Amino acid sequence: MDRRSFLTNMSAASLASITGATTLTAKADALEEAMSAELDKRIAMPWACGIEGTPDPIPGDTRPWYQHEDPRLPKMPEAPTLIDFFKMRFAPANHILQSARLAKNNGLDEKIIMACLLHDISVENLVRTDHGYWCAQMIAPYVDEEIAWAIEKHQALRFFADESVGYEYPEAYIRFFGADYEPEPYIVKAYEEAKNHKWYMSSRLITLNDLYSFEEGVEVDVDDFTDIIGRNFKQPKEGLGFDGSPVAHMWRSIIWPNNFL
Repeated sequence: MDRRSFLTNMSAASLASITGATTLTAKADALEEAMSAELDKRIAMPWACGIEGTPDPIPGDTRPWYQHEDPRLPKMPEAPTLIDFFKMRFAPANHILQSARLAKNNGLDEKIIMACLLHDISVENLVRTDHGYWCAQMIAPYVDEEIAWAIEKHQALRFFADESVGYEYPEAYIRFFGADYEPEPYIVKAYEEAKNHKWYMSSRLITLNDLYSFEEGVEVDVDDFTDIIGRNFKQPKEGLGFDGSPVAHMWRSIIWPNNFL
């Protein structure tokens, strides 16, 4: 990020935090924090279908657009499995892997562990907006209906405390959105519908195991969940993206994220 450009266009609040610092070190820290916050906002912008030309030339590859195979990404197998996606597209996937590990360590049912493993798979690889709905739709043909339902509804449940199970409104959301943030009406409606549903607790357990900070020094490998995936995910023999399902195009978009046409 260009610092001159950033300083010229920064918000009044960011500028005040820097100019109000009393020492050079404090000013530098304030600048870095403001730039980091701005970078986070840029990274969080929706990018699904945001096709860009080749940013840097690749030796031996002069294509102006990386249609299909992108040399910057590992080539996927002809019939990719869920584990292939974890290793070659979702990686490092620390958040969902650690969430699933926590659910497993807490002795939860395999359906809940599977839901924790899949609940955010669209965020870094397809689209962030309404990710609960996107993730649920992506996996619906391949998992038990309860798992897909729980993943969809966790998007709404995250914003509402449940003292009966010790779930509090995430402190991270106050940092992200502000203390006065109120969920949109459709989120409130989804919550009202979910809290009286027979699978409410399945979705609530996702939020209880949804880690907002990583455990230091803990590395989780998707292979640790091979058996659970095998019992709870119906892997199509043609491979994800090529089985003709209503969601195959979503998986293909992750395989070839820079397709021009």
